[in-house]
Formats: sequence, C-alpha cells, structure tokens
Amino acid sequence: MHTQNNISILYEDNHLLVVEKPVNVPVQADISKDLDLLSMLKLYIKEKYNKPGNVYLGLVHRLDRPVGGVMVFAKTSKAASRLSEHIRKGEMQRNYLAVTEGTFKSSSGSYHNYLLKDRDKNKVSVVSKDTINSREAILEYKVVVEHESKTLLKINLITGRSHQIRVQLSYNGHPIVGDAKYGKAARKSATDNLALWAYQLSVKHPVKDEIMSFTSQPPDCFPWNLFKAFEI
Repeated sequence: MHTQNNISILYEDNHLLVVEKPVNVPVQADISKDLDLLSMLKLYIKEKYNKPGNVYLGLVHRLDRPVGGVMVFAKTSKAASRLSEHIRKGEMQRNYLAVTEGTFKSSSGSYHNYLLKDRDKNKVSVVSKDTINSREAILEYKVVVEHESKTLLKINLITGRSHQIRVQLSYNGHPIVGDAKYGKAARKSATDNLALWAYQLSVKHPVKDEIMSFTSQPPDCFPWNLFKAFEI
C-alpha cells in the first residue's frame, strides 16, 4: 500500500505506523524546507481516516536524510512513550546494510568508539573517551560478501548515535560508498547515493505482548545492484 507521496506502508494498526523511508527525504522539517516524512505521514492519516484538526504521530527514532529503509512511528502518545522506553532499554533491534570501500580482514567484528557532534557543522568525530559531551557508540558488523573491492555489510546497531555507522566505518578505514560527508573525496558527487539502508527493525508492540519484525530491501541501483546475485 502507498500514500499519495509514494511512501510504502509496511504495517499499520491503531498504535503503530511502519513505513519505508525514501532516500533523501528528511524525517522531520528542517532548514531546507523540503517536504518531510513526518508531514507526509500526518497528511496520509488525516486523509485516510478523515480526521479533523491536527494529527498525532510520534517520532521515536530517526534516519539520516540520505538513508532509506524501515522506520516505525507511534500513532498515540501512549505508544510513543512505550516505544521510547523500549529504545532506551536497547530493546529495539535495528539492522542495516551498507556497501563500504575495501575489504575486511575478518568476517565479523565490532566497533567501540566515542563520538562528539559539532552541531554548527552537523558533523560527528571520533574522540577520546574522556572528551566532554562525547557519547559511547557500539556497532556489530558481519561481512555478507565482497565484490569488486567493495564489501556488503550487515550491521547491528547497539547504540543509536547521530551519523554513527557512517563515522565509525569511515574512522576504521571502510567509508560507505557515496558518503559525501565522511567518505572518500573522490566520491563527493551529487549523483552518489549513500549506500546505507535500514534493512530490518524488530520492536516489541506497545500494547500487544509480541515482538514485531519488518524488513525493507535496498533499491536496485548502484552500488546495491553489484550484489544482486548474492543472498543477504
């Protein structure tokens, strides 16, 4: 099912709205003034259910603007509160796919760094543990396949810091293909898409006592199409 703005709806009930975020759409309104996902989805709910007045839709987690894939929104304040609590406790599992430059020495591993965000420049750096305002960042990775000096990775995000996956992979020698902010200077092209995709999300339903899992496949374009023949 799709909204009028071509947003794929993966699941919907009275409490949750799970969608596939399109690439290069901001999650919420920003200085660009471009139409954002939250506004699109509020309009979708308003029109579908013929709701008068303002529509409530809770934003409980985010994806960077260049990143597409699975996102969950809360349709009630109660659901938002419970989902936020699940996230705080680390009970929401988020798996990503990324295509990185180069090949890895080991087939799996983890990165543990401390990150500091420069809000004026909207850029994150790896810093020492004792840096003021730094935040711990942990992710686990598994190599799916290597092809043409690029690697398709599956990433389990343990902590959800701003730009975390992009910064940690770049810092550890494997920048994401198409990353104009943290990648190779030679790849800073307006036509490059960031090869990072929110592939899978598992969350405890805010009302029903069950774990719900959702998946979204990356688009059939470069560099994802280099790996079409391989099982993810």
